[in-house]
Formats: sequence, structure tokens, C-alpha cells
Amino acid sequence: MYGCPNYGNHASCPPHVPSFSECQQFFQEYKECTIFHFPKQFDDPEERHVWTKGVNQKLSKLEREVFLSGFEKTFLLFMDTCELCDECQVLPENCKHPKFPRPTPEALCIDVFSTVRKVGYPINVLKDYSETMNRYAFLLIE
Repeated sequence: MYGCPNYGNHASCPPHVPSFSECQQFFQEYKECTIFHFPKQFDDPEERHVWTKGVNQKLSKLEREVFLSGFEKTFLLFMDTCELCDECQVLPENCKHPKFPRPTPEALCIDVFSTVRKVGYPINVLKDYSETMNRYAFLLIE
């Protein structure tokens, strides 16, 4: 929907995410947010999925460490589609790893462009794949 090729194809992508009003309510439960900036350039644009999968797995470990340090409402928003499995089961109730998938910020109604610009990070629409991507993940903390 609206140009996203993942719409309806992943368990952590729309329409399998909360509504706009539910997202607003969800974000009110958090006081802090750490934004992780990952600039990266690829010769082959398909390489980005393997790279983001690895980064998301590392960020998931960080989320767990923050949780174990006493912040029980810590929640990570991935910088790309979940991609934890080679083939997504599509429906959240069929997910092979129900504790691990996370939506992207965009899937939860965050305007990433406006948000990261407000804190001084670079982001632009890329004209082609020779340009450096600026990817962002968000770690919400109670």
C-alpha cells in the first residue's frame, strides 16, 4: 500500500501493526528514545537486506541488555523489515520467533525524515543506489 512492497507480506509490517491511535497511545508510555544512525553504501542494492538483518540482530541483543538492566519497557524499532527468517510466515500468529520481530518506525506511524532531521541527522531521498543510505533504528526506553 502506498508504494511499500512489504505491505501485507511480513508479520511486523502493515496491516499487522497497531492503528494510528494505538501507536499514539503506545508512544506515550515512553520517556526516552535513542536513535541509531547507520550510513551505508552498496554496489548491489540487494546486499542491504543481509546487512540490515545483521544490524537488527545486534540491536536486538542491545535491547535485551537494556531490558535486563532494569528498563522493562524497552522496545526496539528495526531500521528495515524484520527479515529474521528466510521466509516470513506473514501472519503474526504464525511467526516462528514471536518474541523477536519488531516493526520499523514507519510501520508505527513515525515520520523518520522529519524526526531525524529535528535532531540533526542527515537523510535524503536517494536518486540512485550509488548514494549512501542513511538508515535509522529507534530504541524506546521507559
